Amino acid sequence: MSPAEILQILQTESPEVSWHVDGDGYKYEVEAVGDVFDGLNAVKRQQFVYRVLNPYIADGRIHAVTIRTYTPAEKAE
Repeated sequence: MSPAEILQILQTESPEVSWHVDGDGYKYEVEAVGDVFDGLNAVKRQQFVYRVLNPYIADGRIHAVTIRTYTPAEKAE
């Protein structure tokens, strides 16, 4: 999968989040910024993103992903 394909999936599933995806077809970096992460601990934030990506991880289209999540206030710091 290309970063653009992953970005499209994430934007479709969670349009309230600002997404950025980078990668080389094997390993990807996902950055997510949104109010949806306010009050969530690190595990819950990761689960939010993995909920969308797990089908693609399970079938091997995504091999490795690094996820960084922020609220808009955290990103502004």
